Amino acid sequence: MNFLKSIFTWWNGATIGVRFHVGRTGVFVGQDDRGNRYYEAKTNYDSYDGRKRRWVIYKGYADASKVSPDWHGWLHYTFEEPPTVAPFALKVWEKDHLPNLTGTIHAYRPQGSLARGGDRQKATGDYEAWVPK
Repeated sequence: MNFLKSIFTWWNGATIGVRFHVGRTGVFVGQDDRGNRYYEAKTNYDSYDGRKRRWVIYKGYADASKVSPDWHGWLHYTFEEPPTVAPFALKVWEKDHLPNLTGTIHAYRPQGSLARGGDRQKATGDYEAWVPK
């Protein structure tokens, strides 16, 4: 079944055609902790600006928010060296990267949200509803 998925669906990882193209024209650069694999072109032949093309093959569902900030910087040529060579140093105030959880069961649902039941606390005395005159 995984073989058929890799032929017909691009959202569940790389298709057979992509894997063939990557194997022929790309060089494996590294892998992040989520299992995404990063590649760089062997030559800059197909590049319009003279830089080698860089890309990611997602593990599982293709979602750009799965790419961590260090790999994002490398993909967009902000950092010359990949995080495998020059690791990204987090500042003390930075949190660990989380993918976008919107639309999943782990999405943030504030108190009073319809997805959480719609019940909220009664408004306090400092709130006064607008009434048209």
